[in-house]
Amino acid sequence: MTIYGRKGGRTVHDKLESALDKLKTTGVRMTPQRHAILAYLLESPTHPSVDEIYRALEKKFPSMSVATIYNNLKLFLEAGLVRELTYGDGASRFDADMSSHYHAICDICGTIEDFDCDPLTEVESLAASETGFQVSRHRMEVYGICPACANATKH
Repeated sequence: MTIYGRKGGRTVHDKLESALDKLKTTGVRMTPQRHAILAYLLESPTHPSVDEIYRALEKKFPSMSVATIYNNLKLFLEAGLVRELTYGDGASRFDADMSSHYHAICDICGTIEDFDCDPLTEVESLAASETGFQVSRHRMEVYGICPACANATKH
């Protein structure tokens, strides 16, 4: 996987350059570790946890700590470059694809896959009219068994 692949329409390289420009305009100094974490998130189709990011980058950056990853993720969240996905299992996952999309989650291994669907704006309107809430966003996941787990249970 390279940073020149495509994810979400634009190349990952283009998204990385745009994110780096956004951070520079806010006065954030770009360190090699910060660059690597951001690039990894943009390349990753798996919605990694902090531990997964750490394991993926520890050989290249042996002195980088888990705290460094947490601090950088907080910075990226505040800058609007990533979103945090929580599913009640205590492990946050991070998604750098900020486009409108939904997630399919495997009940067995926890894999999270993106899928595109027309935005569910009618659901937001219905929720607003029935509850009186000023709805600002929604999140939808579907759950099941991924192909890898389905194949493993067949054998």
